[in-house]
Amino acid sequence: MGWWQINADTLAGSRFVISPFAEAFGSLRLLDTAEPAHPGERRWLEAHLPDYRRRLARDPVTALLVRAGIGTEWTADFLAPTPRAGETFEQAVAQVRAASPATARADLTVSLRGPVPAPLERDDLPERAADLLTYVWTTAVRPYWDRRRRVLEADVVARTAQVSRGGWASALDTLRPGTRWLGENRLQVNAHEYPPREISGAELVFVPITTQRIGWVSWEGTERYALVYPCAGALADPGGRPVPASLAALLGPARAAVLVRLGSPLSTSQLVAVTGQGLGSVGRHLRVLRDAGLVERRRAGRSVLYSWTAAGQVLVEAQNRSGTHRS
Repeated sequence: MGWWQINADTLAGSRFVISPFAEAFGSLRLLDTAEPAHPGERRWLEAHLPDYRRRLARDPVTALLVRAGIGTEWTADFLAPTPRAGETFEQAVAQVRAASPATARADLTVSLRGPVPAPLERDDLPERAADLLTYVWTTAVRPYWDRRRRVLEADVVARTAQVSRGGWASALDTLRPGTRWLGENRLQVNAHEYPPREISGAELVFVPITTQRIGWVSWEGTERYALVYPCAGALADPGGRPVPASLAALLGPARAAVLVRLGSPLSTSQLVAVTGQGLGSVGRHLRVLRDAGLVERRRAGRSVLYSWTAAGQVLVEAQNRSGTHRS
């Protein structure tokens, strides 16, 4: 397994950051695998995968570059620069474009675990990669970015609350498969057999993305490290919990949409992200649901989390068994 040695000061100084570039790169990887994790990803692929494949069919060199650069265990470093707090997509993709051709080819030998194919022995690989990432961002990510950013912000709120409630070990154990706190200042970052890295004293950031089943680690020299992880699935899929029509008729569609998503504790900001409703509307629905004994709340650090009461769970599950749903 791959693990990092982290002292207490480095871990205490680490933080969660949101990266438009990481979101775009995660989306590129989802387009490459075409393996959706939930119905929301399936709808997104249906909308964008055909055009992506047509684009690569017209450009076989870039298609080969994608296959070579996104390896089964290692991604070519120049394709995914380490995220920085506050960095725009344009600033990050400029780093991809500025990579030297020799660096790009050397990185590909690592991701391929062998020599670079003859068609990739050329000097425009960084430019091609940057153009493809810009295409993914422009056509398949930026149109959804407002909602995705709210989802990512909601995930950060939940993770920060988890750190406050149970410490870093509890938060790190649930980031993604293969990541867990081993004790003795060791963080397992993946299941691959790589040599451990001493990162004490470096800058460490944790970066959520909305694409599920996807995550990676990256670093810049010995000064900056990042662990990119999929945000909570309940946040990522806006249609993950369909609203029973009978429950919508009973409570109203908007209020029912809030209730059905509280099988797992969520904050008000997370509910805003997953339902698309305004903050005031969500707050009013929560007050009514609490007064009715269907929802309870508890404090976790600086956040307040809402979840079903026993009565709320019985009501939602009974309506789910009735079989008719609405979006």
